[in-house]
Amino acid sequence: MQLQQLRYFLAVAETRHFTRAAEAEHVAQPSLSQQIRALERELGAELFHRTRGNIALTDAGDALLPLARRILADTESARLAVQETVQLRRGRVRLGAPPSLCTSLVPDVLRVFRDRYPGVALMVREGGSRDLVRSLAAGELDLALIITPPSGEAVPALAVTELLHEELVLVTAEPVARRKVRVAELGKRPLVMFREGYDLREATLAACRAAGFEPEFAVEGGEMDAVLGFVRAGLGPAVLPGMVADRSGLAVAHFAGPGLGRTIAVAHGHEVPPTRAAEALRATLLAHLRDAARTGGLPPGTRLLLDRTRP
Repeated sequence: MQLQQLRYFLAVAETRHFTRAAEAEHVAQPSLSQQIRALERELGAELFHRTRGNIALTDAGDALLPLARRILADTESARLAVQETVQLRRGRVRLGAPPSLCTSLVPDVLRVFRDRYPGVALMVREGGSRDLVRSLAAGELDLALIITPPSGEAVPALAVTELLHEELVLVTAEPVARRKVRVAELGKRPLVMFREGYDLREATLAACRAAGFEPEFAVEGGEMDAVLGFVRAGLGPAVLPGMVADRSGLAVAHFAGPGLGRTIAVAHGHEVPPTRAAEALRATLLAHLRDAARTGGLPPGTRLLLDRTRP
């Protein structure tokens, strides 16, 4: 059974005339009749009573008529849905990002994207970079913002574009006497520390161990909002990304050289190209960062790395 045959059947059922149905469908009448006969053979029943000057539906034709209308309507709906998706009036983007970026970079980018493409559904998953990489590789996400491994090795099965090098800074509830601190000073008082699995936790621990000490924790196990709340309550300082610290209202101290930092990248599956909606979100992200770099909108110590792509 073919959709064309159903269209011809519907045209005859509505006009009660083979010639007029052929004219409405812009096809020769013998061709239309041939397709109707083929449909009847497929279904094993005649669909029309054919008498001179009178075409009427058989019982089989009556049974098929509402189904044919529904099938053709669903086909048109499918065509329109695909066209709307291609033209970005509809669609879906599944974005992954670490919690630190969900409280800094991501909201600004999604606001611009939502204003431009209001019909595209947005789904955001927060997680550590390792979890997001696995989700991308499994096809559970379309795009993800990730923190690249410090050694610079390629992330398997993903296409990765480095975006920013972001400075990590120390935030406290009290005013800081000096704008520069050394990593060794993190050993002088207990820290507010993220839960296990946070890239920031691993970066802080690695820096402390490289400086020859194991840090003490005033409290650990928090998510981003909790860590900020603990610092504001005076439980201790914490190491945060510059973009988060810039919006936190807390006192900020930068680390003396070489300092602490991380590289932020956007990634998608290497073998499966992004959907049009995902590509539009990626383009919105890149344009936002370029504009922020041009207008001085990036926090101090944050550098744009576009357009350096590695497979």
